[in-house]
Amino acid sequence: MFGTRARTLVIQVSLMFFNVFLLWGQAPVRLQASPLAQATLTPSDVVLTLAQVEDQAIKNQPRIQAAQLRAKAYQERIRESRAGLLPVLAFNATGVLVADTGTSTAAGNITTSAISNRFAYGGNLTQLVTDFGRTSALVSSAKRTAEAQGEFATLTRAQIRLNVRDAYYQVLGAEAVLKAAHEAQGNRALISRQVGALAQSQLRSTLDVNFAGVLESEAELAVVQAESIVHQRRDQLTTAMGDQHSVIAALAEEPLPAALPPDPEGLLGQAQQDRADLNTLRLEQKAADQFAKAERKLSYPSLNVLGSAGELPFHDHTLHDSYAAAGFNLNIPILNGGLFSARRSEAQLEASARSRDVEETKLEVTQQVRDAWYQANESFRSLAVTSRLVSQSREALHLAQARYDSGLGSIVELNEAQLNEFSAEISAAGAKYTYLSRRATLDFATGLLN
Repeated sequence: MFGTRARTLVIQVSLMFFNVFLLWGQAPVRLQASPLAQATLTPSDVVLTLAQVEDQAIKNQPRIQAAQLRAKAYQERIRESRAGLLPVLAFNATGVLVADTGTSTAAGNITTSAISNRFAYGGNLTQLVTDFGRTSALVSSAKRTAEAQGEFATLTRAQIRLNVRDAYYQVLGAEAVLKAAHEAQGNRALISRQVGALAQSQLRSTLDVNFAGVLESEAELAVVQAESIVHQRRDQLTTAMGDQHSVIAALAEEPLPAALPPDPEGLLGQAQQDRADLNTLRLEQKAADQFAKAERKLSYPSLNVLGSAGELPFHDHTLHDSYAAAGFNLNIPILNGGLFSARRSEAQLEASARSRDVEETKLEVTQQVRDAWYQANESFRSLAVTSRLVSQSREALHLAQARYDSGLGSIVELNEAQLNEFSAEISAAGAKYTYLSRRATLDFATGLLN
């Protein structure tokens, strides 16, 4: 009874490791266990590297294309704001035929306006002389906003690279699990045949034969599950690459990166300087400051020069054949119901809020860098432990196999050793790809994926 319960517990633990550790593996494998695997994941002669996959994702992902187009659109807002500093020239043509000579309009204005028969054409020129820097402040605000949108495109690129790396490592890990599952299935099938042969010679019991058959079926089930996971992980990589077609090419192994720095504090300065999301908020805060500066100058006077000239090929006796005039207009705001005051306060409060957003994001970046470093360091230290665990579990399996072959051990004892060795192999592969994935997260947190 105790042996059966122990065997059940070990099987449950093995399945838990199988479902949890999805980031493991050592090399792409050839899928031959099922028609589905052969039909959709037949290996090709092409081997994709991580750099090639990232390049394809950056080229194909609609999200980064949208971010780049928005960055270009915001560049046009600079031109829109700068237009207020440039002259405005307009051409006009007017034709009038009155019902009675001397007709005037009287409603809608204090003064009356005479209407004359005429056809006239000409141009009007308007040029801003000064608004005490308000338009220039609006141009500066538009520049900072456009730069912020460019940093957002950089952030989008970094996020895509992080997603690609995570999906890439998951594919390698899933394929490594499939390889381990195939090896376990082969070992279980061999043991099942051996036990069956021994049972025919009355050297093993029917119970041993049944146990061996159960173990072989469990190994086959693990292969089926591993094949499904490989398909899912490759579909995730396809989505991360911005492609519609499943990735069937083999993926190249990635070497372990350079050693981690001794502590996360040395990475904080780089993160504060290079993080694209933090730079986006800084630029948005500067844009808000410039807009607040422009709003403070709403109550300042503005001076424009005006010019107008044209000809009248057809007119009555009250008009001349041509006209020309030049002048200026000085606008001094006095009262508008507190509108400008409210706009100034709103802009200043928004600028202050943006400043607080920057400070909050600095705190978040610091926490993210530290957390990412500690998680990566944990994974790195686990590499040696899992490697030692594999060696120990292999030795234990060898001893259990020898005990079973000599009749000193039971099939349950051998099964436990096999499950421990299988779980150790999965843990070792999982540790490697977990470390690579967490290093990618750390690179993103410090701004290295920009």
